Amino acid sequence: MNRFGTFAAGLLLSTALSTAAFADTITMWTMEEQPDRMAAQEKIAADFKAASGHDVKIVPVTEKDIATRATAAFAAGDLPDILNHTVQHLLPFASAGMLDAAAASEVIENLGAGSFAAGPLGMASVDGETVSVPTDGWTQLVVYRKDLFAEMGLEAPTSFDAVQAAMAKLHNPPNMYGFVAATKIDETYMMQLIEHISLAAGYSPVNADGSVNEDTSKLKTVLEFYKSIADASPEGDLYWKQSREMYLGGKAAMIIWSPSLLDELGGLRDSAPVTINDDPTTKELAGNTGFVTVFSGGDNAAGAAYADVRYLGITSDANTSVAQEFVEFVVSNGYGDWLGMAPEGKFPVRNGPEAGSSEYQTLWSTLPTGVDRKEPLSNIYEPSVIADIVAGLSVGDRWGVADGQLETASKMVNARVMSQVIRKYIDGEVDVDGAAQMIVDGHKNL
Repeated sequence: MNRFGTFAAGLLLSTALSTAAFADTITMWTMEEQPDRMAAQEKIAADFKAASGHDVKIVPVTEKDIATRATAAFAAGDLPDILNHTVQHLLPFASAGMLDAAAASEVIENLGAGSFAAGPLGMASVDGETVSVPTDGWTQLVVYRKDLFAEMGLEAPTSFDAVQAAMAKLHNPPNMYGFVAATKIDETYMMQLIEHISLAAGYSPVNADGSVNEDTSKLKTVLEFYKSIADASPEGDLYWKQSREMYLGGKAAMIIWSPSLLDELGGLRDSAPVTINDDPTTKELAGNTGFVTVFSGGDNAAGAAYADVRYLGITSDANTSVAQEFVEFVVSNGYGDWLGMAPEGKFPVRNGPEAGSSEYQTLWSTLPTGVDRKEPLSNIYEPSVIADIVAGLSVGDRWGVADGQLETASKMVNARVMSQVIRKYIDGEVDVDGAAQMIVDGHKNL
């Protein structure tokens, strides 16, 4: 070998040793544990390694176990570098010291806070810091038959009054039900509807100081509206399954559902077929459907949007700099792959790489969605519909967020006091005043 060849070989060996010396391996726990989603995350990790030299070990953890496992790992000083978690875990994890708020805040600063939707950032804000980095989310939707509304000259169901006016005109069982509301008390779906309706009315069960809200005026508005939509629903224990089936079958004028319905409305899932005609792949129903994100009730004219957001938290045990690099990579270069795991339920919380840009939103709308057949949402819905649905994340809210009481509010959600009492009220076992007081007392006893 000549001197140049010897030098080149030595340089390559030196570079390889140098890269190995500075390459690290970090671990991310993810709730996205389905095989196809794991494959997408492994691809992101591989692309990150190619760009940075660092390895990322992706470990699946079932969503219902994430809090228990994280708490145990924290006690043992063995947290992963990154935790994929929901909005419900934000304050519990942060207050326990599991999350490195300074590290997450630096990521947001590096990427530009203006490039993120305000709602998801606000949910993660504690004492001026962002405790975890939002990656994706969805806003619950009032889904309605805009063709029937147009025929009857009805306003879009953006308020309690508009919903009730529409039910009065469209409720004609068994051919058409005005609404399909949740009444099955042991299903999370019912509490999602209750919280959505409560936010619309400006009611929260928890005060700014963490105490139970004993003012029942807005609570009674929530109770009376919920009873009205239950009265316009089929009998029985209803949850997400019946509401979806009834709407896809053309027998419901309105439902409240997550955006996971978007691909099903487009005829892309055989296990949830559109049955308004003989073609389960028809897009007719999708074209005749309207969506409302910001919903109002009572004297709360501004209304609200119920949002569920997912985050990547950099933990207190992390290799901080590498974890920050990876999180930044996920919501930039790897963002298409991340959102592509389930575009119908993963709306972008960054519309683009900088404030005012819509690059990521446009990319998201072109990602294939569906189960048995795949198409981009932009093939099924008008651009204005997609923009309106995504825009809901900017004002997305949850009980207790504005006052830093999300942790207390989450306990109330999990206890399901309101769903149990509302079912009693629907069934006529208690009047509205008694139901309101039972809810207050039940929350005090948690």
